[in-house]
Amino acid sequence: MLRRLFPRYHSRYAESPFGDCLHDFADWLISAGYTPDPAHNHVRRLKQALERAGSGVIGPEGKFAAATLAKIFTSPGQQILFDATRRAFQRFLVSRGQLVSGSEAGRFSSLLEAYRRHLLEMRGLAIATVDQHLATAKYFLAYASDASLRDLSQQTVEAFVVAEGRRLKRQSLQHTVARLRAFLRFCYDRNELGERLDAIDAPRTYRGESPPRALAWKLVQDLLRSIDRSDAAGLRDHAILWLMAHYGLRPSEIVTLTLASIDWQAKTLRVEQCKTRSVLILPLADKALRMLKSYLRRGRPASSHPELFLRLRAPEGPLKHTAICDLYKKHSRRSGLPLDGSCSYDLRHSFAMRLLDRGVGIKLIGDLLGHRTLESTCVYLRLQTTALRGVALPLPAQDDGLERRSA
Repeated sequence: MLRRLFPRYHSRYAESPFGDCLHDFADWLISAGYTPDPAHNHVRRLKQALERAGSGVIGPEGKFAAATLAKIFTSPGQQILFDATRRAFQRFLVSRGQLVSGSEAGRFSSLLEAYRRHLLEMRGLAIATVDQHLATAKYFLAYASDASLRDLSQQTVEAFVVAEGRRLKRQSLQHTVARLRAFLRFCYDRNELGERLDAIDAPRTYRGESPPRALAWKLVQDLLRSIDRSDAAGLRDHAILWLMAHYGLRPSEIVTLTLASIDWQAKTLRVEQCKTRSVLILPLADKALRMLKSYLRRGRPASSHPELFLRLRAPEGPLKHTAICDLYKKHSRRSGLPLDGSCSYDLRHSFAMRLLDRGVGIKLIGDLLGHRTLESTCVYLRLQTTALRGVALPLPAQDDGLERRSA
């Protein structure tokens, strides 16, 4: 692969002290869907970074430390490009089991590994949830790194929660506290702590305390019209946001749509709902079919991947749900519309409120949103200010007789 990427200078890379690593990285880039030009540039920047750092950068068994990579991939004039190469190289190392994070190399590595197995095997949590628990545990251990686990006190735990409260909203802090409780309870059961420390007060939240998130339908239409559909990226982004606005799909549901999800003959869309683990069959209007056909003809790149929406930059592959949030922010910023503070999920709330305004029953709205309970649906149907103005009672006219008596 080095000969293909560097036809004139491949010997410089093959004869480098890191030649084997460069060769394997080049093979991985092409197999991961990178086109030759980006792969060429990534391998070239990796060679520069490794040769600057020297042979000491590689640990036992050919492993690399994540903290070391952050130090060697530096360039005063091309830092963004070197950061991109570092991320690609980290994914390559993870795929080969050659990346060692700081926490894994530290004194808590065996404890964190045992906790990971406990969450997976005993509690049966999903991998994504396990990752969140481990992230909180690692962050807490880094905060309390000056003390051993046996010496941890309630004051240290409370100080950590207070510090987290300064940067998180109450809803997010609730999740952090719940994960911290679980970790401290696990540590106590393993006799790692001298006393129980999992009695932590969580912040209070109240149902309906947040303001409504639904956007005015005219604002949603203006946002969709503002998207430039002259290129493939615009066509893809418009199709994504259009489906979210008109069908109330979640970002996680958008990225799991495949070409087979569309039944052109029956005019339906099959949606795999990851959150509720159910399947939703939605009817496709003629306008939706025309929009999807336009995207498939002019916006979707030719690919063997079955997903409906793909990345347009290397490496080739499906979008992640976080990319949906990013593209919404990009287009809302470019539109110049008053959308500050909104997010892609607000389109789902707008869909629910639009149905309610049209007289659709709450049960049917919940079915279209894929909810199992009416309580979940009611979160989406909080009244807007304009709706409150519409039901306000007029002030009664002042009684003339009362006015004469008071005079």
